[in-house]
Amino acid sequence: MLRQQDVGHRIVVRRIVGIREGRPLFSDALGELVELSETHLTLATAQGPLRVPMAQVHRAKRVPPTRRPTAAAVVALERAADEAWPAPTRGRLGDWLLRSAEGWTGRANSALPIGDPDRPLPAAVDAVERWYADRGQPAMINTPLPLAAPVGAELDERGWGSRPPTLVQIAPLPLATPAPGVPRAGAGGAAAAVVEVATAPSDEWLAVAAGRKGGLPDAARHVLTAVGQVRFAHAYVDGTLVAIGRGTVTGQGRWLGLSLIEVLPPLRRQGLARRVIDTLAEWGASAGATHAFLQVEQHNAAAVALYRTHGFTTHHTYLTRVAPH
Repeated sequence: MLRQQDVGHRIVVRRIVGIREGRPLFSDALGELVELSETHLTLATAQGPLRVPMAQVHRAKRVPPTRRPTAAAVVALERAADEAWPAPTRGRLGDWLLRSAEGWTGRANSALPIGDPDRPLPAAVDAVERWYADRGQPAMINTPLPLAAPVGAELDERGWGSRPPTLVQIAPLPLATPAPGVPRAGAGGAAAAVVEVATAPSDEWLAVAAGRKGGLPDAARHVLTAVGQVRFAHAYVDGTLVAIGRGTVTGQGRWLGLSLIEVLPPLRRQGLARRVIDTLAEWGASAGATHAFLQVEQHNAAAVALYRTHGFTTHHTYLTRVAPH
């Protein structure tokens, strides 16, 4: 049976659609799982969204994607994502990237093992461990899958732990409009919101980001702002900041990166996140980007479902691996 870890992945569901002569009739559905609860699951199929009550599910399982991205495509997207979230302290191990940002976020404090580390794999992992030990930090490595599967196998042998999987999702620009029945950006609190896009974050914006990320050390400000093309969305209702978002254009101008899409708790599920995303997407397209990407934890079903309505699908996944103490 399915688990929350399957949200954002392609699945097949065999469901009971009727009874004939005392025997159940079955129908199969194939699509991306966008929501999973105790009572129902929702698929994004080629024919549109399909909501299936759990009582009708006979069997369901994850299936491989229709087409896996090439290694070159994964490398290009991972490098664009690194440009969009730049750690202030950096090193290289052959083609591998070593990144440190005072411990602020896993992405900015982990090695990225893509390409040739210019030494045997065990020696490369040893070098990563030494680099982070010299900085008083736990060693972490982000392993894009399946590209970095050999690195993952080496880390398994060493007893490295793993954080929950992260989905790297992409969508073409302009973003898709919501399907019928999905609340649009003008609904609820979003109708009264004024969204402004600035080249620098306000103090209020930074306070919201700090609340989400557990503080903002000096290195965090570098990560957020040290990108050539970056914008900060501020959504106000009656003069009060109620939602934020960040957009970057990297990867030789191709990729709009979306991050820190955050709505204050009292105003969630009113279309504000959608409004912020749409505003940043418009800016990214005007700057020449042709595609958008984002990174979302696999178990964050609500966010995955929201991004699916904009046309985002999973390009690949990665695991943040953590060295044993």
